[in-house]
Amino acid sequence: MRRLTLLFCSAATITLFAIVSVAHLSARNTVATSASEGTPRTAVLIELFTSEGCSDCPPADALLERLDRSQPVAGADLVVLSEHVDYWNGIGWKDPYSSHQYSERQNAYAGQFGLGSVYTPQMVVDGQYEFVGSDERRAIHAVENVAKVEKIPVHISSLRLDGGNAISLHIDASRLPSSAASSANVLLAIADERDESHVDGGENGGRTLRHVAVLRSLTRVGTVDQSGEFSKDLRINANPGNGDLRFIAIVQEMTAGRILGVGSTRLSK
Repeated sequence: MRRLTLLFCSAATITLFAIVSVAHLSARNTVATSASEGTPRTAVLIELFTSEGCSDCPPADALLERLDRSQPVAGADLVVLSEHVDYWNGIGWKDPYSSHQYSERQNAYAGQFGLGSVYTPQMVVDGQYEFVGSDERRAIHAVENVAKVEKIPVHISSLRLDGGNAISLHIDASRLPSSAASSANVLLAIADERDESHVDGGENGGRTLRHVAVLRSLTRVGTVDQSGEFSKDLRINANPGNGDLRFIAIVQEMTAGRILGVGSTRLSK
């Protein structure tokens, strides 16, 4: 674990990314169903704060990929995001997937968890548990706990390319329960399916690093409260990309609070 006493406080947005052509679309929503068992599963958001400049991070990157691939917890549908922070960029290698926005998001979690600093690798599960990102035992335990909590249904639908660099989609989310905060943010995350880097400098110099579900944009698209459902059409002006993408809709209590619902969809070339 590498801990830094670096804190951030401002908000930022970054450009959305998309792909040029679509051959396949698959959806995973807050209440998913196991194809083999026919039993309902609860979507759980796993965020990994990582950096290609940190030598402790590759084992955590590998764990995130393994959790995504194996889906090891019965009753849970793990929705993962790799969020590359930028505060390692001045130490021999600039992470091509890093963004100051993700450093700010990690700092907001630090405030929620009462931490005096940020560190990598850090894993956050449903906005409720944080721990060293390579700790598989704690990851499984956290997922088992949050999967027992009912979430609101969240769905992404009508995802399509409209020509040029435009993508359209629709997000639905149910009203918040009385046990939740009075309102919550609705966020749209767009992530690369997979990425790979040949690192030339820094602590991982000479290594080839591989990542899954690499976050490329995180945008607040609205709010939802206890009085009614959220329903919104979105049209995104996006830059063309070369690989498959994941779209994740997140309902989260204000200021990096609890995750109340998650829905996700993949676009494959």
